[in-house]
Amino acid sequence: MFKDFNFRIISEYMPFFLEGLRNTFLISIVSIFLALIVGILACAGRLSRWKMLRAISIAYIESIRSTPLLVQIYFFYFGLPTLGIRIPEIQTGILALMLNSGAYIAEIVRAGITSVESGQIEAGISSGLNYFQRMRFIVLPQALGVTVPPLLGQSIVLVKDSALLSLISVLELTRCGQTLTSERFMPTEAFFTVAFFYLCIYFCLKTVADWSQKKLIFREAY
Repeated sequence: MFKDFNFRIISEYMPFFLEGLRNTFLISIVSIFLALIVGILACAGRLSRWKMLRAISIAYIESIRSTPLLVQIYFFYFGLPTLGIRIPEIQTGILALMLNSGAYIAEIVRAGITSVESGQIEAGISSGLNYFQRMRFIVLPQALGVTVPPLLGQSIVLVKDSALLSLISVLELTRCGQTLTSERFMPTEAFFTVAFFYLCIYFCLKTVADWSQKKLIFREAY
């Protein structure tokens, strides 16, 4: 199987791939962090009693979830400059990934909060707890156990979606594979290396997810 596989060319391009791996990692970390902030704010807006704030949050969540990520990337990359707004490629990619994942994170957080039984909240009200005390002692501890696994799953999806940034010339892993293919016409070696690094990232995140299920999720005692 590996008779014609050229490991020498992979070794030659390894510094280039490591730079792409570093960029993929940095883009993913920054995008995930910002998406968490956007998602929490959008969730709070959707659960708000203010109709205007709730309408804005719903419009953002539904518009993002109903359009492909690639279309959103192209809109920010090609559309914003026509409006006089010019953003470098990496920042454009982070913006697109942040807004896309933020919409999904908002729904994940909302599902976790609404999963708490209303009877427990009513019990907190009858005990004299205010809104913030009910969120701190009743809602959030239970919502955390529900939301952590899907949030980590969304993080894995974001890392894989970062490959689409290669289409706007962002130097990440997939772009490195495309460059090697165009320069040496060795797609097998190029994308085998790309897939290997994505697998490494995936298993690192999966390890964190497995650890969180053992340590962070509030489980019932048997």
